[in-house]
Order: sequence, then C-alpha cells, then structure tokens
Amino acid sequence: MSDSQPQQPSPPPRGGRGDGGGYGPARGPAGGPAAGGAEATTLLLAGARLTDGRTVDVRLGGGRIQEIAAPGSLTARLPARLPARATSAAPAARVDLTGYLLLPAPAEPHAHGDTALTADAGGPVSYGADEVQRRATESALLQLGHGATAVRSHVRIGDAHGLGPMEAVLQARRSLRGLADLTTVAVPRLLTGIAGAAGRAMLRDAVKMGASVIGGCPDLDPDPAGYLRTVLELAGEQGCPVDLHTDGDDPARLTRLAAMARDLRPGVTVGPCGGLSRLPLDVAGRAADALAAGGVGVTCLPQGDCAALERRGLRTAPVRLLRSAGVRVAAGSGALRDAGNPVGRGDPLEAAYLLASQGGLRPAEAYESVSAAAREAMGLPEVRVEAGFPAELLAVRGDRIAGVLSLAYSRIVIHRGRVVARTSAVREYCDSAVAVALDLPRQGRTEPGP
Repeated sequence: MSDSQPQQPSPPPRGGRGDGGGYGPARGPAGGPAAGGAEATTLLLAGARLTDGRTVDVRLGGGRIQEIAAPGSLTARLPARLPARATSAAPAARVDLTGYLLLPAPAEPHAHGDTALTADAGGPVSYGADEVQRRATESALLQLGHGATAVRSHVRIGDAHGLGPMEAVLQARRSLRGLADLTTVAVPRLLTGIAGAAGRAMLRDAVKMGASVIGGCPDLDPDPAGYLRTVLELAGEQGCPVDLHTDGDDPARLTRLAAMARDLRPGVTVGPCGGLSRLPLDVAGRAADALAAGGVGVTCLPQGDCAALERRGLRTAPVRLLRSAGVRVAAGSGALRDAGNPVGRGDPLEAAYLLASQGGLRPAEAYESVSAAAREAMGLPEVRVEAGFPAELLAVRGDRIAGVLSLAYSRIVIHRGRVVARTSAVREYCDSAVAVALDLPRQGRTEPGP
C-alpha cells in the first residue's frame, strides 16, 4: 500500500537534446550540484543502517550526500557549505530511518512504457498520444515507488504508429522531471534492404526528437548481421549508445556484434539473452568471452521476457557464466503487465531476489545488478552511500540485503536529495501468547484486538 506524496516536478531546463542518456562529460563524486536543478534545502536521514553494519546520520544537500556521521552528531549542526542558491541556513528537514537499511537506489535499465499496463485492455491496444503518455507516466511512477529513480524505456517506432509513441513517452519524461529520470530507446522493426529505408530515416528522426539511445531487434530482421551493422553505424554517426533486444541463441551473431562494437563508444548493451542458457556450456562460454572482449554488456530479465521479441523465453541469461567471463550484467524488469508478462511488477528488488534465489548470485551481487551495474549500463554516475556521491538512495525496512530482498515491503525513495515516494506496509497478528512471546512485528493497539 503506497502513501507516496511526491512533490511537484521542477520545470525542464532550457536547451539540450532530449532526455540525456548520461553520457556527457563525467564528473567526480565531489563535483558540482546534481544535474537538472538539485534542491537547495538539506535533508537529514537519521538512524540509518548501512550494509557494513554501522548506524549513522546522513545529511543530503545540493542533490548529493554531504556528510555521514555518528547518530545525533548532525542534528544541531548546519551544513558546512550551502548550495550557491541557498539564501538562509535553515535547519535540515529530518527523516527517521530507524529500522531501515540505506542503499544506493536501483535503476530500471529495461522497461517498455509505451506498452505497459495493457494486459487487461480487453481489445486492441490504443496508441493514441494521450494513452501512451498516461501509460508511460504511470508505469514510471510505479517503478519509482519500488525504488528505481532512473528508468530506460524502450519505445517501438515505425509500423502504423510512426513516431507517435516516442513523442508521447518523451512528453512523459518531461512531466516526470524532478521525480524520476526517464530516458528513451528508439526501437525500429526493420532496418535492412529497401523495406528498412523508412526505419533508418525514422531512427534518425527519433534521435533528433530526443531519443538518447538506439535500439532494435536484429533477431526479427531478414538480415540480422546487416541490422547490427546499420545500428552501430547510426550510433557512431549520432553519438548514441546502443541497447538491443536479442535472445542470444546464435553465438556467431553475438561474436560478430562484439567484434563490431569494440570501437564504439559510449557502449553497447544487449538483452535479455535467455538463449545463451540453452547453448552447450563451452559454446556459451566462448560467446561470453567475446562479449567481454568487445565491452558489450548484458541486461537480463529474471522476471520474464518482454514482448519486443514476440516470443516467450524459458530461461534467464546465465548470469554467473557471464560475470565470470568479465561481462557487465545488469538486471531489468522487462514487461510491466503487458503481452510479454501480464503480471509483471516492474520491481528491481524482485529481479534481484530472483537472481539470488534462482540465479546463483549472492544477495549483495544480486542487488548490485539492479543498482551499480544497471546505472553503469545506462551511463549514469556511480552512487555510493558516501559523502560527495549523488543522493539517489533507497531506504528499505530491514537490517541486511538478504532480508530486504526477502521482505522488501516498506520503502522510502530519495531522488536528487529529496523524498519522492514512500511505501508503507503494516503486518498485524491477532492477540495471542505466541505472538507476544516471539515479539513478532505488528502494529501496536491501544485496546486488545479481536
């Protein structure tokens, strides 16, 4: 049950190209204020538990973590350095995080905002601008409530709908500014031969409109190798990263992609690559080595495939094999209640839970796949719970990562240094001797319950 009360988003900045893929000049953790107009006020997170077991107070300001200190030591002190726009040294607002584990916020590297929430449409899905914008906005807010302060949305272009869905998702991006960072991937269907000419032109137009990543589905084109060549050439021409859908069941194709991508910067990501798990181990291992050598990352979808491949895979990518080869492996949610997965949740912590419970990763490794690795795949600055880093944080009730992946009910989401979403859960037990003896978590009552 969510009791989120996010503040109104800040107006979009003037100038710049679209949604910003995060691949601009890098800034160190001690750099200036966060992009997009960080808040000038300060926020004190009191009594938070860190993954190393410490309990601390954390002060945020200017969109970054300003200071971490022992509990109670920051409450009476003003920030050592106020943001330039601050006109007074008002005391920091305080959020009590007693009983919460404070983590770098997850990011969602593989969403489909244009098709989300359509599983129960009961007829043809509408791709009118208003409907697509509503779905993209609502799905991004649902993912934000789970903790994802940044979302990469793959958007189909071409066919009967042209660039309409892309325009609608870009409008959703603008309306969400200050609440969550939404970036877009242009996904054309055909790119090769005469039939692909319109797709190539439309892909260039999508980048001019504001799409920050070039995507696609080479598996669905009559000439998959030509499709890969075209995408990489256009990405180099436009200075965009690449994020492709592929089942990954053709090791020769993956090896060819890795060789072509080696010199492309800012980078190439593929997913969900469930087909790699169906290959013989030695064949999959050689493909993983090629991906690592080419600097190609993989985004797996532990919660199920998405509809973009127009088929349902049966297995998740072999994350342990890929990681051991040196491939950066991020995890995404994929479909959010659409044809690809009618019960998809869009919850990064569920993706991490599945990697820990079924994928053979340790809990900390599983969480890293939806946080640090996901942010790296999206070209976003690194986040650590340390002074100087961006204040993109998630507080989850619990004391260890394994515990919060198991029972991640109550969450507090912080984006650019302010609380943007809350989810509160209460568990109650009837009055009984055993519940009292075990001190089970429950809501207190002033009178005996039934």
